[in-house]
Amino acid sequence: MEFPVEIGHKYQLMAQDVRLQPSDVEEHFTHGGGPGGQKVNKAVNCVELTHTPSGITVRYQHHRGLQRNRKDAWELLILKLEEHHKGEESQLARERFKVRKQKQRRSRRAKEKILEEKRQTGALKETRRDLI
Repeated sequence: MEFPVEIGHKYQLMAQDVRLQPSDVEEHFTHGGGPGGQKVNKAVNCVELTHTPSGITVRYQHHRGLQRNRKDAWELLILKLEEHHKGEESQLARERFKVRKQKQRRSRRAKEKILEEKRQTGALKETRRDLI
């Protein structure tokens, strides 16, 4: 399977896994917008990819250059398709779960356990003080 841009080996394996055919993807290039000045506003540097069988659309314009945006858009489309096919087992879903878990508040029991360990460490350090 030959992609129109050079993508990483990891993404090629994912594309094979979800059976992505580059011929199923429509590519459109448009003028950019937002911060970046004249180069971004006048140049064609925004990439829009649409996977026709699933209807998944990706717009990508994070860099000033078209080729870099194009490569990253293809990689993002592959990640989205993997998430669509695999659900919670996909790489994107695992990363989202990890972030959500990290931001989650600790339970009361976990907090008490941490505080108890700190008290024990403090008590141990108290015994190290010089006797005057």
